[in-house]
This record gives sequence, C-alpha cells and structure tokens, in this order.
Amino acid sequence: MDKQIPSEELMARIAEGDEYAFEILVSRHQTSILNLIYRFIGDRTQAKDLAQEVFIRVWQAAKTYKPKAKFTTWLYRITVNLCFNELKSSRRKKWFSFHRFDEDGEYTFEETLSDGAPSAEDLLLGKERSRQISDALQSLPDNQRMALILKRYDDLSYQEIAKILNCSVSAVESLLVRAKRNLQEKLKNL
Repeated sequence: MDKQIPSEELMARIAEGDEYAFEILVSRHQTSILNLIYRFIGDRTQAKDLAQEVFIRVWQAAKTYKPKAKFTTWLYRITVNLCFNELKSSRRKKWFSFHRFDEDGEYTFEETLSDGAPSAEDLLLGKERSRQISDALQSLPDNQRMALILKRYDDLSYQEIAKILNCSVSAVESLLVRAKRNLQEKLKNL
C-alpha cells in the first residue's frame, strides 16, 4: 500500500509533520540518491553523509514544496547541488568507483560476469578495467561527469537531466557528446 502513495502526496503529509510518510519517502529513494552521490564523489562515508543531508533538506523544504516537476527531478536537483557544492568547498578529487549500494546498504560491483562464477583472473582484470574506467570518468569536468552518470546509471531523459542541471536539452546533448568523446580518448588503449 505504501508503494502506491505518490511521492508528491508523501511530501504533503511530511509538510504536516508526518514522520512515517518521511520514512516511506526515504526508503523509496535512498538507494538511488546514495548511488548517485557515491558515483560522483567517490567516497562511501562522504556519500552517506551527503545522502543524509539531502533528506534533511527534503524534510526542511516540505512546507514550501510545490510539485512543478516530477518529484525525482526535484530530489535529484537537491542532490546535484549538494554534490557540486561539496566539490567546490573541498576541491578534493577522489578515486571514483563503479560500485553501487544495494538495498541493504552494502556496495557491490555494478557489472557482473555472465556465468555468475568469475575466475580469480577475471576478477582481477575486471577490477583493473573498472579502476581505469573510474579514473577516466573521474577526470571529466564536473558537469560532463554528472550528466553521464544521470543518463547511464539513472536512465534519465535529456529533458529530466536538463531540469536537474538547470540547462537546456541541447546543452545536455553537448555535455554527453563531449563526455563520451573524452572517455573514448582516455580509454582508447583498453
């Protein structure tokens, strides 16, 4: 039943102080928000802290929230702003990983091998490949990296990404083309 309640309705309940509605909302979106932050920032502890900050801001903004766009677009905009602000304030570029958090909060490799039982050599090669791709992705400019993450991992439309990044659809297209070109150049010897 809780899964059928739209996020916008949960926000209206949260505005009235409904903590259970907030728990449902957090449970519904925490994994995707944590994955987005982790992919962009590259630090597990920092990702958890920023994810908590995202939901604190959601709670605080509940009374002024107006559903002008999809809820997830609004939520991702908060997340993206926090990620960009964190990079501006710290200017630390950390190792980026292609791991994701599962429903239990544990992180796992995003890509799995087809037979389900990879050899030790396959695991080592996969880790090295993942590290090289991660390094290349981390070296992209912030906007290109965020656009690519939102498209590749969150499968958002160009329109949604444009709203989240506060730019035009053509700017998103350009960011993605440049990001892919930059990645191809950095990874051409793999």
